Amino acid sequence: MKPYEREGLIERVEREGATVGATIPDTVSVQGREMNLSEFVFETRKKDGVAPERRETVEEAKRNLRRERVERRSRLEDDAMTLEEGEALAASIVGIDRALHALNDLGPADLAGEAKASEAADRKRWMSFLKQALGQDGGRRHRS
Repeated sequence: MKPYEREGLIERVEREGATVGATIPDTVSVQGREMNLSEFVFETRKKDGVAPERRETVEEAKRNLRRERVERRSRLEDDAMTLEEGEALAASIVGIDRALHALNDLGPADLAGEAKASEAADRKRWMSFLKQALGQDGGRRHRS
């Protein structure tokens, strides 16, 4: 592969919007293990968010996919290969990016827990405001 061809492939995988229209690969070797990537993403996304018991699995998959992307990007930059091999590698990187975008776009799974946390934060802010307004904020006095 010629240097300008390599640069073009690197630019393609780093381009914002590179994943538009890209497909998630059916399977991909991630950190030495074969993963049914499209099935994993499909099954994870078809629910309304990530269930608490699957959250760690999804986070681990995302970490492994990010590592694999970095490794493949490095190979694209450094390894001697044909243009065809480089194009296949670039396509696999874009596919991994597409899967990562899909997994990162998942909303919260525990809506009730999120609502409780939000209410608790609101109460805490309200109590802090009241303490400050009543002059009970740890000895700090404010002029009116």
